[in-house]
Amino acid sequence: MAQVASSKEPILKVVHLKKYFKVSLGVVRAVDDISFEIMPGETFGLIGESGSGKSTTGHVIVGMYAPTSGKIYYKGIDISVPAPKRPRQVRKEIQIVFQDPASSLNPSKTVFDIVALPIKLYKGIKKREELEDEVARLLELVELPPEYYMYRYPRELGGGEKQAVAIARALATEPSFIVLDEPTSALDVSIQAKIINTLINLQRKFNLSYLFITHDLGLARNFTTRLAIMYLGKIVEIGPTERVFKNPLHPYTQMLLSAIPVLTEEEEKLKPRGIASRGEIGSPMNPPPGCRFNPRCPFANEACRKILACIFLSCGLQCRKPCI
Repeated sequence: MAQVASSKEPILKVVHLKKYFKVSLGVVRAVDDISFEIMPGETFGLIGESGSGKSTTGHVIVGMYAPTSGKIYYKGIDISVPAPKRPRQVRKEIQIVFQDPASSLNPSKTVFDIVALPIKLYKGIKKREELEDEVARLLELVELPPEYYMYRYPRELGGGEKQAVAIARALATEPSFIVLDEPTSALDVSIQAKIINTLINLQRKFNLSYLFITHDLGLARNFTTRLAIMYLGKIVEIGPTERVFKNPLHPYTQMLLSAIPVLTEEEEKLKPRGIASRGEIGSPMNPPPGCRFNPRCPFANEACRKILACIFLSCGLQCRKPCI
C-alpha cells in the first residue's frame, strides 16, 4: 500500500484547471475545470474510462501542454506554463512514466544512452566511468542487472523490462513527483504486479509522490491513498480510496465498481446494486448539458440535465429523488 502523506502542505495543487484543444470541427474540452491536491509521499489516483481527460491532466501537469486556464502549483510555485518555461529545479523534480514503454524509448539508443541522457542534462556528469556507475545504480533500483541490460536496445527487452528502464530514466533526475500514466496497462498481469511492487519500494525509499492515472480499479484500490473519479473532463467524485470503494456516491463511480470482475459470491455482494454499465462515454467536443453522466445514468431526471453537479450526492442515492 502507498505511504500516507506526511505533511499538511500539498506538493501539488491543481486549481480550476482547463485544457481545450481547437480542432477543425470545434473545441475538444479534454479537461474542464478540475481541482485537487496531492500530498508529499502520497499516491493519488485519477480514474476513468478512456476519453475522460485523465491522461491530458497528467500531461498538462508535467508541462507537455500549457493549460487553457486555471493554475498548477508545485511546492507553492506557480508552474502553469509549458515545461521549457518552468524553473530548472521544477523540471528536474517532476517526471513522467508513460503508458507504452515501447514508444517512449528511443529504439536507436541503448539502455545506457537512454538513462544517461537526463543524468548529463541535470547532474552535469560527463565522464564515461561516472555515467556508467550512475546508470548501473539506477538499473539496480528497478531490479535490472546492469551487466546484462546496460548496452541492450529496447527491441531486445520485454514489456516489463522496457517499463523498468522508463522508470529508471524518470529516477535519473532525483524527482520528488512522478506522473504514472497507465504505467502497467500494456503489460501482462504478472508483470504488472512486479512493476507496482517496484514503484511502491521506490516510493518508500525516496518519499516519492505519485499521480497514478488508470482505468484499472483493482490496481487503484491496492496502490492509492485517495482517488478522483473523472468523467468527460470533470471530476465527479473525490475521496479516500477506502471510502470510495465502500461507499461510492456518484452514479458513475457506482457503475465503474459494479463492472469490476469478481471471483466469489462474497465479492459480488460488495458491488453496488441497482446500476449496471451501459452506453459509452460521450464526446468532449459536445458534452451533454447539466451533469455530464446524465445520458447514461438510470436515476437521471430533468433536473439532472440542467444542473452541472449530480443532484443525488447529498443523500448518497438513498432516496433516488432530487435534493432540490
